[in-house]
Amino acid sequence: MSDTLLPKAAVALFAACLLHVAEGRAATPLAVMVAVDASMGQHPISPLIYGVNFGTTETLRDLRAPINRSGGNSASTYNWRLDARNTGKDWYYESVPCDPASINDQFGARFVAISLKAGAIPMLTIPMIGWNAKLGPNRSRLASFSIVKYGPQQESDSKNFFQAGNGMAPDGTPLANTDPHDAQTPDDPENQQVRIRQLNSKFDTKDVRYYILDNEPSVWQLVHRDVRPVGAHADEIATKVATYSNAVKNADPHALIVAPEEWGWAGYHYSGFDQQYAATHGFDHTPDRETQTQGMDYVPWLLTQWKAAGHPIDVFSLHFYPQGGEYSDSDSTAVELARNRSTRDLWDTNYKDPTWINNVVALIPQMRDWVNRYYYPGTPLAITEYNWGGEKLMNGATAQADILGIFGREGLDIATRWTAPGPATPVYKAMKLYRNYDDRGGAFGETSISAIVPDPDLVSAFAALRGKDDAATVMLINKQLDNSADTTVSLAHLPDNGTVETWRLADNKLTHLPLSRYMNRQLRASLPKQSITLFVLHPAGQSAARKHA
Repeated sequence: MSDTLLPKAAVALFAACLLHVAEGRAATPLAVMVAVDASMGQHPISPLIYGVNFGTTETLRDLRAPINRSGGNSASTYNWRLDARNTGKDWYYESVPCDPASINDQFGARFVAISLKAGAIPMLTIPMIGWNAKLGPNRSRLASFSIVKYGPQQESDSKNFFQAGNGMAPDGTPLANTDPHDAQTPDDPENQQVRIRQLNSKFDTKDVRYYILDNEPSVWQLVHRDVRPVGAHADEIATKVATYSNAVKNADPHALIVAPEEWGWAGYHYSGFDQQYAATHGFDHTPDRETQTQGMDYVPWLLTQWKAAGHPIDVFSLHFYPQGGEYSDSDSTAVELARNRSTRDLWDTNYKDPTWINNVVALIPQMRDWVNRYYYPGTPLAITEYNWGGEKLMNGATAQADILGIFGREGLDIATRWTAPGPATPVYKAMKLYRNYDDRGGAFGETSISAIVPDPDLVSAFAALRGKDDAATVMLINKQLDNSADTTVSLAHLPDNGTVETWRLADNKLTHLPLSRYMNRQLRASLPKQSITLFVLHPAGQSAARKHA
C-alpha cells in the first residue's frame, strides 16, 4: 500500500492506528513460566567466579570479590625492579614508571597488598615475552619509536611525551624498531624467580597463589611489535610455558600456574605466527598448523604438549569479548539486543555466533572438553578477561547478571571481569546483587540448582541453595528493552510456602522491596523492563533475619 493511493489524512490516521497497536503490544507484559527444581542440576558454585581485574581495596570489600587479577597488555613488559611498564600499541609504545596512585598501574607488591587488605586472592602476571620496560634518567619516559630517531609519524603523544610516536610512518607504513633496547631491556625466567622470592619474603608464601603466564601471547606481534615484530610460533609458547612454570614453582612451591590466557576466537585456533601470516595470505595454508600442530587447533595442541611435559599448568584460562559491538558504551537497539543474546556464546552448544566468528563458541563446554580430552580431566577453568560493555546502562547490568549466573550454572571455576566497574554504575550493582546486596554479606546461594525459562534472550533465571540459613535464592533477569514480564515461578522440591525477601535493580537503583510470601511452591512477580530481581526464599517458620545469625 502506497501513500500515493490514499488521501494524506487517511494515511495519517492509518499511521496513528499502527502506532496505537504497537504501543498497546509493548504495554502488555510478557507472561513467563520459570521452572525451579532443587533436585536437579545440583553442584557447588565456585566463589572465585565473582572476581575482577584491578579492584581497589574498597571495591573488593564492597563486592566481596574473592579474587583480584593484575594483567593486561602492560603486564607483559612489567619491570619489577624499576616498577615500570611499556604501554605497547595501547599508548605510543612508551616505557613509563608505574603510578602508585592508579589501581590500573599496579603489577607488583602494592597490588598484592591492596588485594590482601580486602581478603581477596591476588593473581599476578609473570612476563614471558622476554623484554621489560626500562626508564631514562630520574625515572623519565622512553619511547620505542622516538620521532628523533625514527622520523615523523602519523601520531605522537602530544599530551605527555611528544617524541613518542605510534610507530607508523606518515604514509601508514609500519616502522621497524631497529633496537629493542631503545625503551626495553631483556628479561628471562631467572629474573622472574628472583621477583617471586622477593614477594614471598614480604608476604606469606600462600598469599600469592595464582601466577598467570603472560597475556595473550598470540597477539604480541600486534601489541608489542617494538620487541616482538614476528608472531610467536606454537612450539615457542608451548616451551616457554613449561620453562616459566618450572621456574615459578621452584621459587614458590605453593604456586598455581594459569595459562595460556589467549585473547579470543582466532587465538584459540591459531598461533601468533599463523595469525600474522593469515592477515596477508589467508587461513587456507597456515604454516604452524601444517608443520607444528599437525593440523590441530592451537590451544588444544598446547594442552597436548603440556601434558607430555608433565603438569606445567594448574588452571586452564582464556579470555573472551563478544564481537558484535557489545564491548562498548553503545546503547543502540541493535547492540543492546546483541548483548541480550550473545551471552549464549558462553554456554549454548546450539547457538551459532552471527559475527565474523560464524561458528558455535559454547566457550565453557568447549574449554571443559579440551582439558578432558587433551590435558587432565577436571583441570580448573578460568575466564580471566571478559566484558560485555554498557557499564553505565541497565542493558549492561542485565548482561553482567546473566553472565555471573551462567558462570555458576555451568561450573566455571574462576572469572575476573575486565575491569572492576565504577561503584555508581548499574554493572557494579548487578555484581553486588550476587555478593553483598544488603551491605551485610547477603549473597546468592553457593549450590546451583536447575532454573529453566522459555527464552533466555528475554528473561533468564538462575537458582541456588544457601547453606548458612537453608534459604533458596532465585535471580530473575528481565532483559527486554521496553517490556515488563509477569513471571510465575514453580518451586519443585522446595518447602511448600514461606517468606520472600526481594532485592531489585532497576533504573540503576538497588532497592529492598517489602517482605512477602510464596505459597504452594509457587512464586509470582512482575519484573520491570531491564531489571534484575533477587528473591531469597525462607521456609515457613524461619525468620528472614536468621540469615545473619
